[in-house]
Amino acid sequence: MAKSDNKKVFFKDQAFTILDGVYEPAEDTFLFAKNLTVNIGDEVLEIGAGCGILSVISALKARRVVAVDVSPDAVRCTKLNAEDNGVSDRVDVVRGDLFGPLKKEALFDIVLFNAPYLPTENEKPSSWIDYAWSGGKKGRDLIDRFIAHAPEHLKVGGRILLVQSTLSDIKETLATFAEQGFEAKVIAEQKVAFETITVIQAKKPSQIKQNKVLKF
Repeated sequence: MAKSDNKKVFFKDQAFTILDGVYEPAEDTFLFAKNLTVNIGDEVLEIGAGCGILSVISALKARRVVAVDVSPDAVRCTKLNAEDNGVSDRVDVVRGDLFGPLKKEALFDIVLFNAPYLPTENEKPSSWIDYAWSGGKKGRDLIDRFIAHAPEHLKVGGRILLVQSTLSDIKETLATFAEQGFEAKVIAEQKVAFETITVIQAKKPSQIKQNKVLKF
């Protein structure tokens, strides 16, 4: 398919090409984008980049963005959209499963994940596009693995932002973050058909206090 024939989506002043086999941004993506705040000079990690919309938006202010996706189609799509939006010099795109491609010492100010949260019967996705939404039997397979390892790549004072649905037990997510010493809360939500999509932010209390002290 020629590049000109691919689907396009828009967010504010940016246009994004959606290649075949790549998750098309929907309500969850745009809710995340509207509630994503990046400071000048931040280093941002996006897990499950998809078409790269959140990575591109982050790169408008961030010093560096690392975008990770398991799908080769998504990797190509993110690279294309970073180039088309003039931020390819600040967006590094790598293929891999969650945090697998990262060095242990890689730390970020913000870690993003629009998680695959739909409960599914199949133990393993059957196509690359299925990885974008398939969350396992309880919808939490990727969410739980993400929460277990995201703190390892977070700078002091950093934030974790996670999107998920009421279909995959938001209370369990908040409780799991709390067990790791984080203060997590829902910062945005949107009801869509049979579910409510939420944006969850997690910080450690000591990090929250430190940030407040630094704001004169």
